[in-house]
Amino acid sequence: MKTIRFARNLVFAFAATTLAAGVLPNSSGLLGVAHAASVAGLPDFADLVEKTGPAVVNIRTTERVKPGQNGGVPGAEDEEMQEFFRRFFGVPMPRQQPGPRGRRPAPQQEEEVPRGVGSGFIISADGFVLTNAHVVDGADDVYVTLTDKREYKAKIIGVDKRTDVAVVKIEGSNLPRLTIGDPNKLRVGEWVIAIGSPFGLENTVTAGIISAKARDTGDYLPLIQTDVAVNPGNSGGPLINMRGEVIGINSQIYSRSGGYMGISFAVPIDEAMRVGEQLRATGRVTRGRIGVQIGEVTKDVAESLGLARAQGALIQRVEPGGPAEKGGLEAGDIILKFNGANIEKSSDLPRLVGATRPGTKGTLTVWRKGAAKEIVLTIAELEPEKVARKDEKKGKPEQAPNALGLVVSDLSESQKKELKVDGGVIVDAAEGAAGRAGLRAGDVILRLNNNDVKDAKQFNALVSKLEPKKLAVVLVRRGDASQFVPIRPNGQ
Repeated sequence: MKTIRFARNLVFAFAATTLAAGVLPNSSGLLGVAHAASVAGLPDFADLVEKTGPAVVNIRTTERVKPGQNGGVPGAEDEEMQEFFRRFFGVPMPRQQPGPRGRRPAPQQEEEVPRGVGSGFIISADGFVLTNAHVVDGADDVYVTLTDKREYKAKIIGVDKRTDVAVVKIEGSNLPRLTIGDPNKLRVGEWVIAIGSPFGLENTVTAGIISAKARDTGDYLPLIQTDVAVNPGNSGGPLINMRGEVIGINSQIYSRSGGYMGISFAVPIDEAMRVGEQLRATGRVTRGRIGVQIGEVTKDVAESLGLARAQGALIQRVEPGGPAEKGGLEAGDIILKFNGANIEKSSDLPRLVGATRPGTKGTLTVWRKGAAKEIVLTIAELEPEKVARKDEKKGKPEQAPNALGLVVSDLSESQKKELKVDGGVIVDAAEGAAGRAGLRAGDVILRLNNNDVKDAKQFNALVSKLEPKKLAVVLVRRGDASQFVPIRPNGQ
């Protein structure tokens, strides 16, 4: 395999050298390859980056920590910790001036500490910025930096976790902005680029192609799949076509290591703009619902029920008292159309219903007992996501923190299924060393040093056996990214 790869690279290198020298291609196989490459042409992204780059921003978030929450942690001044913050958060960890005999005084007021970095892009000349919800959600302060190094303190206008879209606002005028494209015109195989801040490295450009469209990875998101290199810190940045139009927000990666593995996903810009408009208008997103549990229609089921092909959404359960029951829908019905739009697969239905304004009428075409019929019902509102208040999140936990400053609990079966993991614990509170290291409530811990974490009891037992003066390393899952975080046990 290595020999074949070497020979192939040698062929391409020779072909490129021959063309550069001005040698015309002939009928030989080698020069034929070179000729094909020259005819097809390779894209030059330089002009595209120069045109769109100024509208892409770096987003830095911070959290205010109260006295006693992280004060007096000797590990906080450790050079390894400083290096960790520099590499992964893009800014140095705040330092305090040494007190008498080299001791650091405990903070007397709230201290601003880094939480993370991400990306975003300007969509209006007056300073509205689109990014991912997971980039800014839960932050106390958000800072937006432009390519010319101007930095603004931003205001969070709204966050929608279901689509992972957020809008923030900076005070400015005549700001560079990106042109909005049409994801429906995308073609699999066309070139695109991503601009963002992977690992805090601002204004990084990567390129690739559209791998697939409308990937079903979420109830409300037919995501765009690409092979553009996207890593932690790219989140929220734009996916741009060769016309200089933004066609998506880079949001997720498929990874078993926390790093890029050749597959990345972007939120289609039309979906993001629809969400963004609601966030700008009201600060929240309203979605419709009809109150059914649905499943796919298999080929065997379609043939048995007289359908020409497998399509639609099979109603498995009707919510008692919900819009579907009131409208006359029944378990076993197959929904073929919603307001005239075809339902090709079951995931089409929640997207169409979710985009419908609550309180309006919806017309469904259903297949029941070998015949199609129309049913009209009133769309209800999908219950908003429950978001804990900040004072609730930072309240004292009933359980005492362990030696790392963590309070953890077991993952539920639904959480394990959603995260596609067999074990792990969820962080309920992070204080002391863990808080200083950047961990926060909602993070999922999958591994401690070389030990897989099964549950809270086992994790706390492992923590209790840690060597007092040795750094521990935990594998932390946040959103769709995982990374190792070093922590020194409290009091050491």
